[in-house]
Amino acid sequence: MPPSLDVPAVAAAPSAVSTMLRGLFRRSEIALLISLLVVIAFFALASDTFFTTRNLANVLGQSALALTAGIGVAIVFISGEVDVSVGSIVAAVAIPLVTVMNATGSLALGMASALALGFVVGSFNGYLAAYLGINSLIVTLGTLFILRGGVYLYTGQTAIPDDVMLESFFQIGNGRLLGVIPYPALIAFALLVAFAYLMRHRPFGRQVYATGGNPEVARLAGYNVRRLKFTCFVISGLLATVAGIMLASRLGSAVHVAGLGFEFQVVAAVVLGGISLAGGRGSLLGMALGVLILSFLSNGLGMLDLATEWQLVITGGIIIAAVAFDELKRRRI
Repeated sequence: MPPSLDVPAVAAAPSAVSTMLRGLFRRSEIALLISLLVVIAFFALASDTFFTTRNLANVLGQSALALTAGIGVAIVFISGEVDVSVGSIVAAVAIPLVTVMNATGSLALGMASALALGFVVGSFNGYLAAYLGINSLIVTLGTLFILRGGVYLYTGQTAIPDDVMLESFFQIGNGRLLGVIPYPALIAFALLVAFAYLMRHRPFGRQVYATGGNPEVARLAGYNVRRLKFTCFVISGLLATVAGIMLASRLGSAVHVAGLGFEFQVVAAVVLGGISLAGGRGSLLGMALGVLILSFLSNGLGMLDLATEWQLVITGGIIIAAVAFDELKRRRI
């Protein structure tokens, strides 16, 4: 066979590899992963105590709450709506959880009452936003204030302690697998895998992406847009409840200031993770990487004794840059 016939075959392989690599690096998840590794490497060199098993495990445990609630918020964003009520849900669900548990001595009943409240709040948000057509930012912002005010009124701004002190309840937020990996991190990871599969490989996920991308086209395709958006808000309320249960377990009480500002942390991670504010784009993996980036960044800056004010400035700058980048991508599309 003439040598000239081998040239195209040889040249095709590098061309295919380079095309694959270009496509891979265009994915936002790859850029986020590289950013996360850079953050970890920087603080590992800057602080002797950063890259230790204990500190890494602590960061994973702390980020589990934002990761759990972030799954629901990301799904709402993908559907083309907004949910900023999760911080107040975290505080509110701890009240029936601890109160019922103290009265009955049953963790199952306490958790069921907390999940019931989360379901009601998610349904309330979803009904007003999806069926009545009220702007979801206004709805969930109102819910945030209503719940927070209700928590203050009910508790008298005093913590409600866990009087029965069940070991099973304590382990939810404080236990560790093999004494290393926090249980909250395992719970958050399991939920992430389950919902990532749901969003990418099941009809529900495809319909949510279609709804967020273009509601009218989704409606013409036969999707029940209102019901889909309603369901997304319910999921968000329930996942925020799970985060609230883990936080109440960690604190050993229902605290009126629990989750204060938590919604901003979650929304920041969702936006940083590449979830489009316009809806219809982004992934739960990207959101998870956004949570980890902000968690490791906050932990590392704290170890460097950087003032809280500057930590907020840096985090805010990162969020603005992420939103600007998303807007640039959207205009190019």
